[in-house]
Parts: sequence; structure tokens; C-alpha cells
Amino acid sequence: MVLIKSISGIRGTLENIPGESLSDIDIIQFSLAYVHEVILKSKTKSVILGRDARKSGKRISKLVSNTLLNEGINVVDLGLVTMPTLGISVKNLQVSGGIMISASHNDEKWNALKLLSDQGEFLSPKMVEKIIDESTARKISKKVNKKGKYSIYEDALKDHVNLILSQEFLNIEKIRKKKFSVLVDGINSVGGTAIPNLLKKIGVDNIKKINCIPNGKFAHNPEPIPENIIRICDKIKKGKYDVGIVVDPDADRLCLIDEKGIPFGEEYTLVAAAEFVLSSSDSNNTCSNLSSSLALKVITEKHGGIYYTSAVGEINVVEKMKKENAIIGGEGNGGVIYPKTHYGRDSLIGIVLILSLLAERNIPLSALKKTLPQFSIVKKKLNFDGNIKNVLEFFKQEYLKCKITTIDGIRIDFHNSWVHVRKSNTEPVIRVIAEAVSLKEASRLAKEIMSKLQLI
Repeated sequence: MVLIKSISGIRGTLENIPGESLSDIDIIQFSLAYVHEVILKSKTKSVILGRDARKSGKRISKLVSNTLLNEGINVVDLGLVTMPTLGISVKNLQVSGGIMISASHNDEKWNALKLLSDQGEFLSPKMVEKIIDESTARKISKKVNKKGKYSIYEDALKDHVNLILSQEFLNIEKIRKKKFSVLVDGINSVGGTAIPNLLKKIGVDNIKKINCIPNGKFAHNPEPIPENIIRICDKIKKGKYDVGIVVDPDADRLCLIDEKGIPFGEEYTLVAAAEFVLSSSDSNNTCSNLSSSLALKVITEKHGGIYYTSAVGEINVVEKMKKENAIIGGEGNGGVIYPKTHYGRDSLIGIVLILSLLAERNIPLSALKKTLPQFSIVKKKLNFDGNIKNVLEFFKQEYLKCKITTIDGIRIDFHNSWVHVRKSNTEPVIRVIAEAVSLKEASRLAKEIMSKLQLI
């Protein structure tokens, strides 16, 4: 039983035990808190609702919808939709906010409410604190004179794709001429519909699909990391494909596999997308979170820009990007944020940016990887329910002579390497992420920190 309240949303397992899981009572309370703190303070009093394909989504969506309608709030239901599509729709339809029902990379035992502002972006940390405050979250619904109106909007994905196609610098014609052969793993969720639809619109006709029926039956662990995508890698090795594409259940994270069946590396999704954008623009600032690869810093400086970091969490990256006028940014989990389409992680724009780069340079994905700065990253996690402050203080004392950043857990920087220790926003764990110029050194760093954590 887990219930996590953070800037990434209200996320929990589904045992339906109030206060200890994402129970019906918790769903109603937090929906009400969102209404009182965000929606009632806006003009339109309308909310867009969407969900990924996990089996619990339809029931939770109906519960949220009824809660909002009973508060006099209009509900525009997108049904099965990607997270970035919902964010874009909030802004397009000029409503007061949006709720995405998805636990992202967590398995079927989880679900979540992702709460968005009227800009289609995650709420600020301060606003989230207000909503998750116990006194706010437990507001009692008040009777209203008139219930809200319920409607369905079916063109959200079409709007999203058209917005991407409107970006003139993209090499859509070159993508068509390349006649890419693509294998898509949609984890049997919304990406299984959205990604093939996008590919067809940009002229990719040779599309093979696996796990693309949006029935919520996840065929493997839904986090798109190498150990979970073995099947698609094997299929590419046995077939003739230029690119493999894997997304998480709400399709805001993008994982690529090269033509040899080797994972491109989720850290390099953002790096490759940024390489194309930076080479096509006069504006060169970028941003990623503290747990993301140094490779972005290297290519940003190569193109004459300034690289910035933020705390982990999409809204933290977005706020830093706005402050520093970053042309592209994101997170090293395959999350690409391109502000000209949307201030949110978007696998669809990431796909088109990277295919444009491949078409422009006329090289395979494996060759592209070799042209990018070479780093190796190791990611570990440890179950944790203790006091994170004690952990951070321990590491501060252990590494006094190193450069230390504490805006989000603790990041310790060495020469061309670093390690980041932080409490997760989405799971009851401590994450340990280490990067270096070699896999051996990154593994050594991660092992060293994990060993010390065991002693605390």
C-alpha cells in the first residue's frame, strides 16, 4: 500500500484503503482540493480529463468526472489520450486545467491523478503543497445550484500532430524520402495508437506494431529501460528496421532502439533531439534535471549555448527553462520538452526531431550515437521509508571536498563524473544515479554509494 503526494501528482496503489493507497475517498478529496485551489479561481470553470489505457483508469475517470460535475465544473473528456496531448489540449481549448489519470511508468497496480494548470503544465510546487495539505485536501463538497456540463472531444491527437507538423524547420520531406522502417512497442496503452498515427502523418509507411492494442495489459514492465524492452530488441536483431520506438503508458517518455537492436539509451533521447534543435537555431540555451547526462551540457556548449540544471520533476525543468529562455530541455528518462509545441515531456515531438536529424545527416541511429558525447550512466534504487535528511547529511560529510548541489537530494560532482542521491517523487525509494566517461567508473561510483546507504 502506497500513496505518494508530490509535484508529479497524487500517485498510489489501488487497495482502496483511505490515506494509505489511491482510494476512492482520496481521489474525491484531491479532486475537490484541485477544484477549490485552482479551478474555482479561474474564469472558464472547465477541466479537460484524459487517461492512459490501464484497466483502473475508466472507473477512476468516471469518479473524478462526477466529482467535478457535482461542483458545477464542466468536464471535457478526451478518453484515451497521451499525457502531452492532454497538456496541449488544455491550452488549445482554453480551459481552466486538466487531469490526466495515469501512473506513467508504474505497473498496473498503480494509478495517479496528474494535475495541470490552465497552460497545460504541471502545477507549481507551491500550488501542489496547498492541494496536498491535509486541511485543504479534506474540504467537504458544497452544494451548487447547477451541475457542470459533460462533453467529449475527439480531435485532441489530430490537434497535437498538426501542431508538430506546423514546425517549419522539421525535415518532414526528407523523412518521407528516407522511407524509414520502424518497429513500435506501445505497451498496450495510448502510445500504441498515437505513435503509429504520428508516423503515418510524417510519411513513415513501413510500421510494424507490437503491444499496440490499448487494453491496459502491459506486456512487460512499463518503464522503458533496457532490461524491460528485450523483446523489441530481439525482433529488430532478427528483422530489418531502422528504428525501434518504445514509450511508457502515457507516452511522455521516449526510448529508441537502433538498427542493430541495441538500446540507444534513454539519456540520449533528449541529447539527440537537442542536437537537431541546436544545429537548426540561433538560440542555444538548454536545461535538464540534476539526474540527466552531462552529454547535453557538452553539445550545448559546442553550439555556443549555456546549459542549466534544475531539480528533478517536469515542472522544475519547465520553470528553469522559462527563466533561462531554453530552446529545448527535459529529463534523462527519455523526456523531451520543446517549448514551441508544449512545455511538457512529449515523445511525439521527440520522435520527429530525431528522425529529422537522421534524415538530414543520412546516417543510421547507431552512427548518430557515436557522434554524440560519450558517457555511461548507471541507475539504482533502494526501498526507503526513513528520514531522507539524515541520508543527505551523511553524504555531505562524506564528500566535503567535492562540489555538492542540494536543491534536490544531493548531487556530488567529480571530474567528468557525478552521482545523485534523492528520494523519488513517484516510488517509495531512494534513487542513486551515477555517470562517468566509462561504464566501469559509473558502476564503481553507484556501488560505492549503495554500499554507504546500506550502512546508514
